[in-house]
Amino acid sequence: MGPRFWVRRLVIWEKPGVLLRENFLRPGLNIVWSPDPADQGQTIKSESNLGHGSGKTLFCRLLRYVLGEDRFSPDDQRFRIAQAYPEGMVGAEVMIDGTQWAVLRPIGSGRHHYAVPDMGLEQVLTGDIAATGITPFLKAVEGSILSKDVVALVPVEHPLQAWLVALAWLSRDQECRFDKVLDWRSPDSDSDSPARGLSTTKLLDALRGLIGAIVPEEYRLRAEIGELETHQKEVAQEAARQVWEMERLRTRLIAELELNPNDLLPGRLSVEPLRQAAKARLTRLAAVLPSVDVTDLDGLRSRADEAKQQVENLKHALAGIGARIPEIETLIRQIKGERPGLSVEIDNRENPLCPVCDVPISRALAEGCNLSHKLPDLDTAKQRLEQLNRDLAAEESRLRSNQLDQERLRQELSPALEQSSALQQQVRDVERSRDERSDIWFNTRRLLDDANRLEEGLLAQEGKHANAEELTKAIELKREQAAAFRDAQADVFACLSNFFDAIIREMVGPNAGGKVTLDGNGLKLSVELGGDRSTAAIDSLKVIAFDLAVMCMSIQGDTRLPAFLIHDSPREADLGLSVYHRLFHVVRNLEQTENQPLFQYVVTTTTRPPDDLVEKPWLCDKLGGSPAEARLLRRDL
Repeated sequence: MGPRFWVRRLVIWEKPGVLLRENFLRPGLNIVWSPDPADQGQTIKSESNLGHGSGKTLFCRLLRYVLGEDRFSPDDQRFRIAQAYPEGMVGAEVMIDGTQWAVLRPIGSGRHHYAVPDMGLEQVLTGDIAATGITPFLKAVEGSILSKDVVALVPVEHPLQAWLVALAWLSRDQECRFDKVLDWRSPDSDSDSPARGLSTTKLLDALRGLIGAIVPEEYRLRAEIGELETHQKEVAQEAARQVWEMERLRTRLIAELELNPNDLLPGRLSVEPLRQAAKARLTRLAAVLPSVDVTDLDGLRSRADEAKQQVENLKHALAGIGARIPEIETLIRQIKGERPGLSVEIDNRENPLCPVCDVPISRALAEGCNLSHKLPDLDTAKQRLEQLNRDLAAEESRLRSNQLDQERLRQELSPALEQSSALQQQVRDVERSRDERSDIWFNTRRLLDDANRLEEGLLAQEGKHANAEELTKAIELKREQAAAFRDAQADVFACLSNFFDAIIREMVGPNAGGKVTLDGNGLKLSVELGGDRSTAAIDSLKVIAFDLAVMCMSIQGDTRLPAFLIHDSPREADLGLSVYHRLFHVVRNLEQTENQPLFQYVVTTTTRPPDDLVEKPWLCDKLGGSPAEARLLRRDL
């Protein structure tokens, strides 16, 4: 008979078939020691021989890696390891309820992961076995060790993460410095553990579920409380926003309606006076001012357009007359220019001369002319002159008519221009008055609408406040129910507190005492030694003792956790050496049973362990910072 869960062997290969390091672990205490030369009375000759940088933390993280975590080191370190050992592998033989699992995972550039039951590492490494991934191992742990009921109580988002949360607790990051009981993974470790994404409340729920201190009904209640708190917060925020918005609206209405805020009651009691003030202003605006007629704006625009058109017609007529008068005057001058010549021509034709010999026609007719017999046409010339006289009279009459029309049009244009300008100005005045009146009307109507909106908003605000109060009462009721469930689980914490007290007494002394309590504010660890003590060393001691107390409960089968712990360099700088050594003796004393120890505790340390434990079987490996061969991976990365 042995522990239900423990690691039998951890092996690191440079490449398949080339062993780099092999560590055999056992149920009980397993120490990985990297000596500090100063602790051994030696002179420190170089920085590489400080006891640090030997691979203690990497040892713990490789253990976590083969137990299911996705990563075993920060990116830069993982890259250097992959460069040094591109075909490197790490494997572990893990016992789960008597079944040996061979887990094999790459530390180089490989991508194949194996988790095979009932086989050894070498069989998997050299055999023709298809990669299985880590999933079969996670299913086995959650199914056999945690159980489906407990898995359901761990608040994770994806399947097969419950064990990874438990593993985060059982193998705390060294960067967390054992400061707080619920600090399991540090962002600096780049572990990608799902525990990093959980709030303190969810981590506490996970812890309680794993130690059997919470039942599904309480878990359901806690989930409901969380949802109600979220909803209550949203409702309260919305109510506060509405209070602010309605107060702004009320202040603006009071200012725009020119009221005295001291005359108004608070809340909805001020709505009706505001509404009545807005209605009164609207009633006053319903009457149109006598000086402004906005009722026939379309008719006014029509008259203004007609006046404008009349002006345009007059201008057009004047322009036509102005163009005709010069033409008529030119024509009259032409006619007058033709008349003298035509009169001379008539006179000449009444006493004509022969065009050939210049002898008067009368003489030529009396005496005879041997050269010409053609006489001038006197009638035609007289007709032409008469026509010119008629044309001249007509044009002079037409000129006088156009001049009279021009004068008349000019006299009509001046008042037409004045009338058109006045009508246009009147249209602009009426439009401006109408727009101003419309704006005032609209703003006043808006004030009335805002008063109604204020009433609706205040009603909604009161409803939100009432809803928030109801939610608060519901939350308090459910918290009382959850507290009743916590009280029902008091036996679990009483047992845990007893183990915690015993371990504190063993490590600190018989005058000390320890206590574990759980209330609505969370989990509290206290150490009494002439008063409640709290220093960096005491705080880390509390966390170590708490983990060991839970492991003791697991040994008895009182939790759903395996009795398994990995503590990476748990000593705080000011933790006394004698107290630190008692930690090892406490764990060593847990081994002293007739049968095989029912737990496995792996601890790394730079400080020298007690002399009686610096040997096999408790010392499973001894590392060093120098030379490189003494380091975990046997080289300087």
